[in-house]
Amino acid sequence: MSLPGIANHRVVSREVWLKERKALLEDEKRMTRLRDALSEKRRGLPWVRVDKDYVFDTASGRRTLSDLFEGRSQLIVKHFMLAPGQKDGCVGCSFEVDHVQAALQHIEHHDVKFVSVARAPLHEIEAFRTRMGWTFDWVSSASSDFNYDFGVSFTPEQVRQGKATYNYQETAVPLEDLSGFSIFYKNETGDIFHTYSTFGRGAEEVLGTYMLLDLTPKGRNENGPNFNLTDWVRHHDRYSTNGHVSATGRWVAAEAADCCRSN
Repeated sequence: MSLPGIANHRVVSREVWLKERKALLEDEKRMTRLRDALSEKRRGLPWVRVDKDYVFDTASGRRTLSDLFEGRSQLIVKHFMLAPGQKDGCVGCSFEVDHVQAALQHIEHHDVKFVSVARAPLHEIEAFRTRMGWTFDWVSSASSDFNYDFGVSFTPEQVRQGKATYNYQETAVPLEDLSGFSIFYKNETGDIFHTYSTFGRGAEEVLGTYMLLDLTPKGRNENGPNFNLTDWVRHHDRYSTNGHVSATGRWVAAEAADCCRSN
């Protein structure tokens, strides 16, 4: 499928191009100033004290939410879509944390700790993390209400009824686990506060791949069937493997798809 305007795109002289490029630059500058203002407004949100005791299963034993900060005052939690019994993590979540892995040494030297959290048991998490080559901490919330309390996990009944709150609105949820980021702050006396959470397209801010693609003539080039990253993104070890990604972000191997069609 060709994109509108690509095949017969307007071609002009360097002088005309430069004039239009400078006009676009003014729009780009306005956008960066708006982003700065939005980030400042985000930091100005009120906080909510976290009074509930959350405990996680980790590679170094049972640890509390406070323990996850590891001496830092700020904690970024990636709510990862990996439920008990699932061999593969969500492709979109994997795409996100690929970017975090590259930035890890920088953010963790800037008073920020990054941790991924999923409901799967620790041994299933570790198997997938090892396969993907990620080194960030990834813990299991299987024995706590953490994912439910922060709006990314849902009961089977909520899924059946098609009624749950996700991304700050009541909506039908297709799965028991969805994606998001939650941010926490710990003060000098050890009090923990929830400062921010974002879901859906809010996570695009961490996707450097999208920022690069947005510079190119074809842009994100997501032309269906789902018109989002599931059209083309794969686990980074599966770009040469036959299969596809479902609308819910799960990898479907070619043989599995063929088997389903034959039945």
